[in-house]
Amino acid sequence: MKYYLIAGERSGDLHGSNLIKAIKQHDPDAEFRAWGGDMMQNAGAVLVKHYSKMAFMGFWEVAKNALTISGFLKECKTDLSAYRPDALILIDYAGFNMRMARFAHENGVQTFYYISPKVWAWNQNRALKLKRDVDRLFVIFPFEKAFFRRFDYEVDYVGNPLFDAIADFTPNPDFRTQNSLDPHKPIIALLPGSRRQEVEQMLTVMTSTKSQFPEYQYVIAGVSNLPDDLYKSFEDEGVKCVTNEAYNLLSVASAALVTSGTATLETALFNVPQVVCYKTGALSYLIARQLIRVPYISLVNLVAEKEAVKELIQNELTTERLTEELRAVLPGGARREVQLEDYCHVKALLGEKGASEKAGRLMVHYLTEALKAKK
Repeated sequence: MKYYLIAGERSGDLHGSNLIKAIKQHDPDAEFRAWGGDMMQNAGAVLVKHYSKMAFMGFWEVAKNALTISGFLKECKTDLSAYRPDALILIDYAGFNMRMARFAHENGVQTFYYISPKVWAWNQNRALKLKRDVDRLFVIFPFEKAFFRRFDYEVDYVGNPLFDAIADFTPNPDFRTQNSLDPHKPIIALLPGSRRQEVEQMLTVMTSTKSQFPEYQYVIAGVSNLPDDLYKSFEDEGVKCVTNEAYNLLSVASAALVTSGTATLETALFNVPQVVCYKTGALSYLIARQLIRVPYISLVNLVAEKEAVKELIQNELTTERLTEELRAVLPGGARREVQLEDYCHVKALLGEKGASEKAGRLMVHYLTEALKAKK
């Protein structure tokens, strides 16, 4: 059977690659075409467009690039129609993928959505659009199943795919040596994100705390889809950068400063105490404040249903506040042990590995049944 996948950011590329591997277990002759990244390509998909071309963050930033995004949508619709897949698989990336779901639905393409858009966070009536346009929705947080039931929409809870990615990871014992890191200095990891816009903004404030912690070495988790020169100015100030090594970095870090997103949950699953950082354009933030309907922005806190990790948002994200909160979660800090206990609770709520396999198995099953029904 033929599958067309769309992921618009790095985390979606990771989960899409594991999903491709899982589908192959149950459909050995499967063919894949994708908008995604290197990991999905390495897993066997023919790559149409790299997600790095589509990474826009914030309401205002998306609005400014509306014509570009519209062009991408037109291109994607044309390519999807030409490929004529048996199923379209959408991975997170709500703004783009919900439009593609409607197009696919209107054109009779079986549509699966893996990792639901966060419709529970804002504009909850979008759940009705998902119900209308998506044949099967696969969710990764336990509270999502109950949320969609409020809209008379039964979805499949498959568990969190981060457990799969982390379970497959083996730490590199030579990580410090190979990256010229001081073997005697503990590490503060900086995870600024994978979009150029957020990386530039976040790293400036994250590294501004460095002088307050001379006994630690600061190490950036860089990504290969962004140019090396983006990190160079920070390296010139004595901050190290490792590329595509986030898990190795987290495996040896004492604490982390993390841009809100999937990385907050990954950091928690590695048992690394953290401070969550988030800042966007002033207009985007004002719009978000009017729309957001959840009390937290980090996935850790949303799952825990409490402030397990400190979130410094917009004007709160200053050098002084970040220094204070980082000190509290470093070894000997006042909130470190409490945060680690909350991590245990979060892990228990999320379950264990197997999300990718379960989602892949169910997709093959649902698609096979749907194709039989058409005959």
